[in-house]
Amino acid sequence: MKKKIAIVGTGALGGYIGGNLAHNGEDVTLIDMWPENIEAIRARGIELDGVTGPEKFTATTARTLHFHEMQKLGDGKPVDIAFIAVKSYDTERVTQAIKPYLAPDAYAVSLQNCINEETIASVVGANNTLGIIASIISVELYEAGRIRRTAAKGGDKHTVFRIGEMNGSVTERVKELVAMFSLIDSTKSTTNLFGERWSKLIQNSMRNAVSASTGLTSGDCDRLDVPRRFAIKLGGEGVRVAQALGINLVKLGELAPERLALASEGHADALKEVEDIMISRTASNPRAGIQRPSMAQDMRKGRRTEIEFMNGYIVKKGKDVGIATPANEKIVDIVLRVASGKLKPSPDNLNG
Repeated sequence: MKKKIAIVGTGALGGYIGGNLAHNGEDVTLIDMWPENIEAIRARGIELDGVTGPEKFTATTARTLHFHEMQKLGDGKPVDIAFIAVKSYDTERVTQAIKPYLAPDAYAVSLQNCINEETIASVVGANNTLGIIASIISVELYEAGRIRRTAAKGGDKHTVFRIGEMNGSVTERVKELVAMFSLIDSTKSTTNLFGERWSKLIQNSMRNAVSASTGLTSGDCDRLDVPRRFAIKLGGEGVRVAQALGINLVKLGELAPERLALASEGHADALKEVEDIMISRTASNPRAGIQRPSMAQDMRKGRRTEIEFMNGYIVKKGKDVGIATPANEKIVDIVLRVASGKLKPSPDNLNG
């Protein structure tokens, strides 16, 4: 019998994963807080698109529930796997909401941008909590029930999904998820969940907030000197905080963590190396001029951002270990002021 899967949060990433799992024959229930999104999926299925023909399809077999209808999960078989795919600020309440409908041996999985495993574990227990990092996936919910992926699949060049337990062990359920996600894109297990998670957080801290605060696309953030060098400062601070916490960082895309930190601290050779990589990345990506990371998308839609859980998390952890994070403190303040309408998005926000 297929395991019963619930995707709590059917936004860009949750919807992309849920649609693919349903398309691959899994027993999927999609749950979301945006009424129009659920109604659109009920009416026509969840429509997915990508950069190749086979990635374009409509998944029609998934069950759908509005968030306020979650009690209907109690009508039948309990949930075996709950993917938490909401914004970080909603993590605790949605985990609490689905907890009564979990099977005794069920587990919850963070499928999110930021570091939320400990929050989920506080509700369902660390032994019942896993994490999945989705690296360089670039998915966008551009319309209710419609999601596009603008990045090519990883294949043998880049592992997109990294799946692990909080304690680093490679369990049968990790293997189960690896097999499941391998049907979507390149996947591996990891014994270093928090190293992977922190590395993704640092990458997000460099791209999301800079795009959101300036109004620039990802490509322009890399191409222009001011946002690119500010992003390097953000990333370098994140690396130093993670190192002080004893986190074993992995490469940040093509960037070596220590070289990024040195670049942020003014080492000329490291700065040139890091800038060359960032500029080359943009030049080789034909969609860089239109891509906007999730925080920039939220900003344009007037939605609350995850800035306190992204760059703000680095600031908080930096204070815990005595590492100064002035660039991250500044970007948190800028994003909050842009979101409140006190500032307009502009590259000038990063000056001074």
